[in-house]
Amino acid sequence: MRNKGLSFYKKKKKISQALLREIFSWIFGIALSVFLAGVIVIFLGRSARVVGMSMEPTLENGQQIYIDRFTYILSSPKAGDVVAFLPNGNENSHYYIKRVVAGPGDKVRIADGTLYVNGQQSIWVTERVLDAGIAENELILGSGEYFCIGDNPNNSEDSRSANIGPVDEDDIVGKAWFHLKSSTEGMGFIK
Repeated sequence: MRNKGLSFYKKKKKISQALLREIFSWIFGIALSVFLAGVIVIFLGRSARVVGMSMEPTLENGQQIYIDRFTYILSSPKAGDVVAFLPNGNENSHYYIKRVVAGPGDKVRIADGTLYVNGQQSIWVTERVLDAGIAENELILGSGEYFCIGDNPNNSEDSRSANIGPVDEDDIVGKAWFHLKSSTEGMGFIK
C-alpha cells in the first residue's frame, strides 16, 4: 500500500493534440488575415484627406477618403469618376481629388459659364463656371489625358489651370470610392 503523504512526483497533464492543432490554426488564421490586409492596403488601396472645398458638396475639406488603385489597372477612368491624382506627377504634392468630365479624344470648352464636352453640355458640371481658364478655347484631349474639375468649380484648382492642365493617366493614383463621416453625413460610397 502506498503512502498518501507528501509526494514529490506530480502527474503530468497531457495536452491533447486536437487542442494544439486548434490553437495553431487560430494563430495561423489571424496572422494570415493581418498579412493579407496589409498587402491589400499597401498594393491596392490608399487613404487620403480632401484638401480644400473644391469637391463640396460631395466631399468636405479634411474628410478622409479611400482610393482604389486596382480598378484602373484593369480599366481606364471614365466621365463621372472621382479620382485622386498627383498634378504633373509631382510626388511632393498632396493628392488632388476631382471629377473626370472628359477623356481621351474628347473636345472640351467652357463658354458663357457652361462646360461643353464634344459640343454637348456636361452633366457633371451644372454650376456656372466663372473662370474658363485654358478651356476658354476648345481643347482636344490626347491619348491618356483626362479633364478633371472639382464639384465646386468656382473654388477649385483643376484641369482649367495652366499649371495642372489635362491630367495624364499615369498621374492618376486611383478612383476615390469611399468616404468616412463628414459634418453633414455618415460614411458611404462616393457618387
